[in-house]
Amino acid sequence: MEVLKILNTVARENTYILSNDQALILIDPGSNGTAIAERIVSLGKPLAAILLTHTHYDHIMSLDFVRDRFGNPPTYVSQKEASWLGSPTDNLSGLDRHRDMQDVTARPADFYFDQSSYHIAGFHFTVAETPGHSIGGVSFIFPDDELVLTGDALFKETIGRTDLPTGSLEVLIDSIRQNLLTLPNHYKVYPGHGMNTTIAHEKNFNPFFQ
Repeated sequence: MEVLKILNTVARENTYILSNDQALILIDPGSNGTAIAERIVSLGKPLAAILLTHTHYDHIMSLDFVRDRFGNPPTYVSQKEASWLGSPTDNLSGLDRHRDMQDVTARPADFYFDQSSYHIAGFHFTVAETPGHSIGGVSFIFPDDELVLTGDALFKETIGRTDLPTGSLEVLIDSIRQNLLTLPNHYKVYPGHGMNTTIAHEKNFNPFFQ
């Protein structure tokens, strides 16, 4: 499996396109919808699914644009944040500090994550709950490829902010310890913002886990 990253303009959010020999999976379509669509087209494979690590506005800004462009591939989200897709208040785009930005809304997702292990178009992954940045945050573990996509839970040498609605430092630290740092040390980590890292690097250098 190949992991392709698109760095989006708004909030410098990372969108990921996963590619195998059959299809593509899109993770967290951010603000650069045209660039995301162009990369999907260039790969010449069907878009099998869209997975959302959480539903803050910077991770969903191009969700409906991509769905409309590529035949409405099924979208998966945590049920705990499903309603946020249609609520600028909950997805934070409607906050006063974003008055210079249009409210972000998207149509409802097709599926809630209701099991831990998924097989989609040749991709095998498990869904780990990693709340604390937001109540429905999840991470996607690809055991065959020895990597994890952590959304806004775990970053290189830091963690997601916990001062937003439904955030909790204690919950986030616990969910990372229990569901991410228990992965093998060599697993690659692809976060929602910033640089890639590894589980071993975070155990050794992340100040929140010293």
